[in-house]
Amino acid sequence: MKLILIANRGEIALRVMRTAQRMGYRTMAVYSDADADAPHVRAADCAARIGTGPARESYLDGAAILAAARAHGADALHPGYGFLAENADFAQAVTDAGLTWIGPPPEAMRAMGNKAAAKRLLAGRDVPLLPGYQGSNQDGAALVAEAERVGFPLMIKAAAGGGGRGMRLVTDAAALPGQLAAARSEALQAFGSGELILERALANPRHVEVQVFADRYGHVVHLGERDCSVQRRHQKIIEEAPSPAVDATLRHRLGHAGIEAARSCGYIGAGTMEFLLDADGAFWFMEMNTRLQVEHPVTEAITGVDLVEWQLRVAEGEPLPLTQEAIDARLLAGGHAIEVRLCAEDPAQDFLPQTGRIALWRAPAQLRVEHALESGMEISPHYDSMAAKLIAHGATRVEALRLLRKNLDHCLLLGVPTNQDFLLAALAHPEFEAGHATTGFIAQHLADFKPHGEGELDLALAVVALVEAHAAQASYPQELGGWSSSAPFADRVPVEFDGEKRSCIIAAQGERTWRATVGDTGFDVQVVESGSYAMRLRVDGNVHVLDYAMDRGRMLLRFAGRNHLLRDLRYSAPDAAQASGGDGQLRAPMNGKVAALPVAAGEPVQAGQTLIVLEAMKMEHAMAAPCAGVLRAIHVKLGQQVGPGHILLEWEPA
Repeated sequence: MKLILIANRGEIALRVMRTAQRMGYRTMAVYSDADADAPHVRAADCAARIGTGPARESYLDGAAILAAARAHGADALHPGYGFLAENADFAQAVTDAGLTWIGPPPEAMRAMGNKAAAKRLLAGRDVPLLPGYQGSNQDGAALVAEAERVGFPLMIKAAAGGGGRGMRLVTDAAALPGQLAAARSEALQAFGSGELILERALANPRHVEVQVFADRYGHVVHLGERDCSVQRRHQKIIEEAPSPAVDATLRHRLGHAGIEAARSCGYIGAGTMEFLLDADGAFWFMEMNTRLQVEHPVTEAITGVDLVEWQLRVAEGEPLPLTQEAIDARLLAGGHAIEVRLCAEDPAQDFLPQTGRIALWRAPAQLRVEHALESGMEISPHYDSMAAKLIAHGATRVEALRLLRKNLDHCLLLGVPTNQDFLLAALAHPEFEAGHATTGFIAQHLADFKPHGEGELDLALAVVALVEAHAAQASYPQELGGWSSSAPFADRVPVEFDGEKRSCIIAAQGERTWRATVGDTGFDVQVVESGSYAMRLRVDGNVHVLDYAMDRGRMLLRFAGRNHLLRDLRYSAPDAAQASGGDGQLRAPMNGKVAALPVAAGEPVQAGQTLIVLEAMKMEHAMAAPCAGVLRAIHVKLGQQVGPGHILLEWEPA
């Protein structure tokens, strides 16, 4: 191998390039129009355009990727994860084209990449399986009958993929037909296949996975387990290794099952066996991911192994570098690692994906941070919402958790709503701190998450920071800001603070000192130090550090463990419209594509009824009627791209 094409984007493309270039390989990037100037494109030795922004017209276009490889003379291809990484037909096309496929054999991918086929293959082997249905009859009536046999609650899953897409929990028979239709639709959108499987649902299990690796000489090892129980929308957001619930004996049993599953299909390369773990130590196989995992850095941290390097060495025909005995010794001495996924999404709106421009990005230096971000770039609606991964490694779980919480708090991603504060709340929760989190953790403890602030003080600090930032840009000397020839001049500053309209009265008390009054509460705020992106303010002897960025009339701040958004309304025109829905109009809350329109103009609708489904960042988001009424007009059509604020539907409230 001389020139490796990385058929992916973002942080995983950069991650693969980093190891490949360290080992002396040249690397090639591919990009869509949305990524023309992305960091992974600039980091590669060469790059090629493969299509427009939507993934189906670029990163999922195998023919375009192979054409780019031929044009530049690439002789190997690494798929990363996502997109075509688990597409056996693409892997076969790569090898047929004479390129080295840095992944498992296509036949092994076919055997294990489909959940239904994998379970049929493993039946009768030493790998525990949950009761369920993995048959070829996908007729709706047949699935309903099989669901009755399996019993409720049960899980519907897309057979052809993972990542939470096409997955639904069903607790009773009445909800089954609608959930089957929704899961099939999402599976088709995400994987091009509507095949579904059914599984008995467990009450509050852990999600534990085993990293396996195999070479072409029959050697198969495992590199320990990862606990991925903390999930939203059936997608992982916190992962750690080792699992707090796994001891040496259970690790051996899990590892044995993972190795047995890998041997069953003649596997070669990196793979992950996913299991559900019960409180009594019983576990059941769920699926195999025939690729590198998003959460692979925690395994690398505790083993000292570069898994991408192993992938490249195995693809070159080398044997595995370590024996199971050597890996076991490393696991015993490897400490603990925890990873969080920083995502562009709004936890307060059921983790709705968010897009937009990054005003300021700064990664904490004490953590391993995998990302492809920079200030000023746009987060696109075409791809996954994950923006970065932050990984902490310590001698103990307590040490790793402490390190992660401190540095995650100091991470700056301003300009787009993220799950940063939600992650901090999860990491600080007693259930997680104790190592007891299961897959029900978020639903049980953080379902109604709302960040808490100091109220009046937070607003006062934000408004003083706004006034100071404006003074720094003024043409007069900064020390004259707020100056008056008579009594101190009080200025009422109306703002929108974290989505709520508020006001603060500001009066200069001296050089860079302000009296900020919110309601009946006043604060004396002194500006100790200010720069382009940070300020230090003193109130009642306490110093507060504010990080901030100014972006298109907004002030984006992070302080006191929270992100804040401040809009100066002093020069704004009066509101011209009511909030979405209040005026009989339903507006798009994000960039997305119209995936379903189950209603027609003139129809009566009930409160809570699904009116439209938008697809964004590979997920489907159903929007419901806020009240009963009659649909007056539909302003969009299937497949249409819409942006935030776009009027979708109009209705006459009952």
